[in-house]
Amino acid sequence: MSTIRQRAAIAVLFCAAATAWAQQPPAEEPGWAKGRPKTDAANQLAPVPAFPIPTAADQLPTAKFKLPPGFKVETWASGVLDARELRQGAKGNVFVSTLFVGNKVYAIPEKGKHEAKTVIDKMPFATGIAYHNGSLYLATNTHIYRYDNIEDKLDNPGTPVILSDKLPGGQDHSWRYLRVHKDKLYYAVGAPCNLCDPDDKHARIFRMNLDGSNVETIAQGVRNTVGFDFDPKTGDLWFTDNGRDWFSEDLPNDELNHLTKVGQHFGFPYCHQGNILDGEFGWGKSCDDYVKPAALLGPHAAGLGLTFYNGKMFPPKYQGAMFIARHGPWNRTKKYADVAVAWPDGKGGARVEPFMTGFVENNNYLGRPVDFLVLKDGSMLVSDDHAGAIYRISYGGK
Repeated sequence: MSTIRQRAAIAVLFCAAATAWAQQPPAEEPGWAKGRPKTDAANQLAPVPAFPIPTAADQLPTAKFKLPPGFKVETWASGVLDARELRQGAKGNVFVSTLFVGNKVYAIPEKGKHEAKTVIDKMPFATGIAYHNGSLYLATNTHIYRYDNIEDKLDNPGTPVILSDKLPGGQDHSWRYLRVHKDKLYYAVGAPCNLCDPDDKHARIFRMNLDGSNVETIAQGVRNTVGFDFDPKTGDLWFTDNGRDWFSEDLPNDELNHLTKVGQHFGFPYCHQGNILDGEFGWGKSCDDYVKPAALLGPHAAGLGLTFYNGKMFPPKYQGAMFIARHGPWNRTKKYADVAVAWPDGKGGARVEPFMTGFVENNNYLGRPVDFLVLKDGSMLVSDDHAGAIYRISYGGK
């Protein structure tokens, strides 16, 4: 074949390949990237993954944490890959859930060596856990299970009871948080998107009987709550909620919310932080039609676990206060993370201030707090999925 014919053939093949490539549909953006501005600065931002292996015990940031006078923090357990939610059994075992990296549930004895034992393994999205009357409840993105007599079967929990196999699944905001309150199991299903108008299976907090029956919606317009608890004085539900991404660096704020009536709507996707109408879904809406936040937690703060302190070790001002894990933003250039404390003001609102800082150094995360557990002695555990550790906060006076 002559050189001219060879070049012509190559050109035809190149054009055909280019045409076929051009006809291929573009790769679908991941849910977290939808709405991202087309700028270099925005393209450098993405969710911050947990470390694939836990931070070594002697390299944990424990010594860098700062707390109010009289408080002390120490490493309670290390080597706990992807540590997320914390619950305690009647026999002293501390159950620890995981998310994207771990895919398992651990048990750690309160006494003796705090070494994590894998109890449930190879369970994607094994995040939502609760303990009640000898049973461990576990929620993934698709199911809710119950493992009965769990503390007597740590070596082999056996086949769980399936309470629900009808959770909507998916990837975006599909990890759960559980609480048991007055013989009801509470769980949330986040919005399946950064910003959309979700159906009645998403962006809600639900509750069911402990056998899985009688599912009902108790809150709607909740984009993604990964932390809630009940006020021991009033029984009211308080919860954190993560606001939409890509609005701006400093807006919207994440929210601390207070449910006072079953069925209340907290604004998503129409209104953000109680006073900003959404540019796409807010047309014809009014923020006054939705429940206002009790407090704002900061832009893209990623407010996660929330626990009312019911112990006696901490000073009286902290008894009955809420501790909130601000996991820290990925959708913001300047990073921050801390454990915050919030006090209900008696009028439906709350006052929030930092409690434990030191999770960020040189704009990089050393750790990221997730959830809390108040132990029987009144000290409090804090999980850190980023570093794979659990810290213990105690108070010894000034």
